[in-house]
Amino acid sequence: MVDRPKKPLALATTPGLPPQPQVNFTHDNSRVTASLPTGESIEVLLYGATVISWKNRFGIERLWLSDAAKLDGSKAVRGGIPLVFPVFGTAPDHAATSKLPQHGFARNSRWEFLGKSSSESTGPSDTSVKLDFGLSSATLDEQAKSLWPYTFSIIYSVTLTPENLSTSIVVTNDGEQPIEFQVLLHTYLRIDDISKIQVTGLEESEYIDKVDAASTKTQSGAITITGETDRVYTPAKGPSHPVVVSEDGEAVYSVVRDNLKDVVVWNPWQQKAESMGDFEPKDGYKKMICIEAGSVRGWTTLDPSDAFEGAQTISD
Repeated sequence: MVDRPKKPLALATTPGLPPQPQVNFTHDNSRVTASLPTGESIEVLLYGATVISWKNRFGIERLWLSDAAKLDGSKAVRGGIPLVFPVFGTAPDHAATSKLPQHGFARNSRWEFLGKSSSESTGPSDTSVKLDFGLSSATLDEQAKSLWPYTFSIIYSVTLTPENLSTSIVVTNDGEQPIEFQVLLHTYLRIDDISKIQVTGLEESEYIDKVDAASTKTQSGAITITGETDRVYTPAKGPSHPVVVSEDGEAVYSVVRDNLKDVVVWNPWQQKAESMGDFEPKDGYKKMICIEAGSVRGWTTLDPSDAFEGAQTISD
């Protein structure tokens, strides 16, 4: 074989790009899934922009979802993170929201997927993915418009990192009159055994006990769940102080809020769980606790052209 003096040099190998977050739609465009190279994943239903799954890198589910949850858009989802807006519960004495259904219309509306963004850096643990969803008076169905005739837009963002899940909401008043609303991130956390749960970070906080005639009380020590629990706390230590869920003495969740002044702690217990048709299995109350960041004591007033932003970050 003749040795060519000017034979080409071997092409330099191009190093492969590091693994990227993956975002996919289901075939019927009803939900969006996202996963990180490190293994964490989320699933968001466009109906209600409801986060229905959050798994850690080991594939372990961190959110509780009822076996009977309706995922076809026929009713609000029982479990995951339903979005409560613009009213918490019902408010028959509040003129602007008195005609709205329980917990408002956000969790019963189809949201638009606005796109994704991701961050990559040299270390895989720095990778994250953010999914943005939109709802506005222009895209609201006619029935909801007639019940709440205000001009608004909302961007709801769901951000997954290897360490945590963040959900944030930005509400903008696009109209010419003030808007009054309440907002809540109705998060169902999955646990192993409710009898072994303690919730800390709410010590010395005032709360409304909705199971005891909406009486006002003050929390003494850690919260344990021994029966139906439905409490609206205004944490004494402010939104940046974590609310921690511990199981058998080990911290399993930490919830930090941004500009959401209240925390609802909820568990239906046996009798109420049995009365809810979409709550399955009926003893599922032993496997969940709701720690819900929101602004629901009183009303948030948003003047024309102003925006409200609130968020929560859940670490496991």
